[in-house]
Amino acid sequence: MIDLRSDTVTRPTPAMLQAMTLAEVGDDVWGDDPTVLKLQTSVAERAGKQAGLFFPSGTQSNLAALMAHCARGDEYIVGQLAHTYKYEGGGAAVLGSIQPQPIENAADGSLPLEKINAAIKPIDNHFARTRLLALENTIGGKVLPAQYVNDAVKLARSRGLSAHLDGARVFNAVVAERSTLANLCAPFDTVSICFSKGLGAPVGSVLVGSRELIEQAQRWRKVLGGGMRQAGLLAGACLYALDHNVERLADDHANAARLAAGLAQIAEVQVISHATNMVFAQFPDAHCAPLEAFLKSRGILTQMLYASRFVTHLDVCAADIETFLAAVKSYFSAAGTRHAA
Repeated sequence: MIDLRSDTVTRPTPAMLQAMTLAEVGDDVWGDDPTVLKLQTSVAERAGKQAGLFFPSGTQSNLAALMAHCARGDEYIVGQLAHTYKYEGGGAAVLGSIQPQPIENAADGSLPLEKINAAIKPIDNHFARTRLLALENTIGGKVLPAQYVNDAVKLARSRGLSAHLDGARVFNAVVAERSTLANLCAPFDTVSICFSKGLGAPVGSVLVGSRELIEQAQRWRKVLGGGMRQAGLLAGACLYALDHNVERLADDHANAARLAAGLAQIAEVQVISHATNMVFAQFPDAHCAPLEAFLKSRGILTQMLYASRFVTHLDVCAADIETFLAAVKSYFSAAGTRHAA
């Protein structure tokens, strides 16, 4: 199957499976799993932070970070389209008693500075205490401009806020900007970095930050059920991904560019946006479900909505992009023939 639904669908390569099999393990809850310790140290060093903490998922990593920054009844500022707000089950509110203050994202994924400033509550018992600014990079595949990030975090700090980055796909931003992980993480107090998306590991995220914040996050990880035992088996996959799958993200970006260019040549399709490894396109409503079924019958998995998202990853090659484009063209050609008849 050619699966363009997400970069979360990748499967471990034989080399990654071997790395998992050979990983030395201990009990991570006791803090003595050597492979987990190596992963946490390696990621923290690359990110320019004091410490790291291994989590089973990015959702849990983000939530533990929010709970480390905010107390019960506090508030964090976040984008309407941000994963921590829209796609993580309302965990901050439900489990952390933290109030989200959502702001509408600009077209480039940023949160306008004037809206951030206006959303920060005054010190008054009538209001939740605004404690944190949470950004996401990449967001919808788009890389937040470095100058914007610096300005947004500077504003947050001037108003007494900390800053967290949902960096689920931050390595895509690193490759796209020809930068370093440390540069992109530098403005933030904490960063959540996912290994089960473009980097191709089956599971796992690492939260990085100061030793004090990571110690607090470790307690919340336990409370949230994230304490694992011989987790080195999973950390071994993440270490392999860190060493072998970062630079190759450029291939995903190139394949996404080819996909966007090809879709733009199909009259019935409107490309909405394209950045890093994501392409968003609009299809006629009446054709979404039939096209999705048509593609599936030809071994191509998609999620055809009004504004469909296609994501490239290490299990999709350049030839797969051509196969997908040919199938879409074939569908609309046949649909036009049926309509004419």
